[in-house]
Amino acid sequence: MIPEKTAIFLLDDGLCQSLAAGRHNFLGKLRGVLDASGFTTEVRHDSVVEQMSARAAGAWTIMHMAPVLDDRSVTVRRVYHYPFWAIEQNHERWNWRVARTGFDPDVVPRHRAERFYAFWGKRLFNGAVADARRDGFLYVPLQGRLRVARRFQSCSPINMLRTVCESTDKPIRASLHPREVYDAKDRAAISALLSRFAHLEITQEPMETLLAGCDAVVCENSSVAFNGFFFCKPAILFAQSDFHHIALRGDVENCAETLAQTEVHTPDYAGYVHWFWQRMSVNAGREDAEEKMRAALERAGWPMGSGP
Repeated sequence: MIPEKTAIFLLDDGLCQSLAAGRHNFLGKLRGVLDASGFTTEVRHDSVVEQMSARAAGAWTIMHMAPVLDDRSVTVRRVYHYPFWAIEQNHERWNWRVARTGFDPDVVPRHRAERFYAFWGKRLFNGAVADARRDGFLYVPLQGRLRVARRFQSCSPINMLRTVCESTDKPIRASLHPREVYDAKDRAAISALLSRFAHLEITQEPMETLLAGCDAVVCENSSVAFNGFFFCKPAILFAQSDFHHIALRGDVENCAETLAQTEVHTPDYAGYVHWFWQRMSVNAGREDAEEKMRAALERAGWPMGSGP
């Protein structure tokens, strides 16, 4: 038997090594919070065997970008860029606490939000943000499984792209995800659209270049749309997402009308990014990181009182 307050990190090899060597700031702080709360912490390589062992022992578990094991389990995931993280009881981003919480721009600390937004825009994208403009094209970053409509999507990615092509005469620049493997049928579906629509092209231009010049981003729930907020680019999402609050909702029936809205859609980009990262995420570089980690674990039902 293991002690009642045993927390097991189930991680891939790289993260196991990084945490053991003290090189991972977020995981290191999270382990420190657990240690200070009386937990015995262990780091194990994630596998089906280790998952079964942890559940059988009644351990509290920390997964990385993976489904939780039970009600004693949380999953952690980087929120698009370091050092921002989420600690959740669900690995689906559209079911995170932030997704279920309303964004109120009226309570944004305006000066802090503007400074924060400008700092991270410059840090992440160098001079590209300052070069933001509207060159008259739409940017459609594609994700994986092009011909499948998954349950969190309003339609398949290929159907989304077809709908956008049918709904506007604007040039459309679509990109394939660099880490996805597209099969022959996926590529044939793309080729069919390229043959049918002269205003569609598949581009390999850098994301920053496309975000700087596009009129809007249209996607399922790609992180590219979140990055586009730093360029003040409207987003249309054809899937559920954690950052849906200031995006327009995409659907097959009303795509033309939604595309027209992007011409006048000017949400509070700075306030939203500040709220999303500073209030609703864990900024592992801030002094309050451990406090927010503890609060997230308490929301998940973990016994965070001091002592074993």
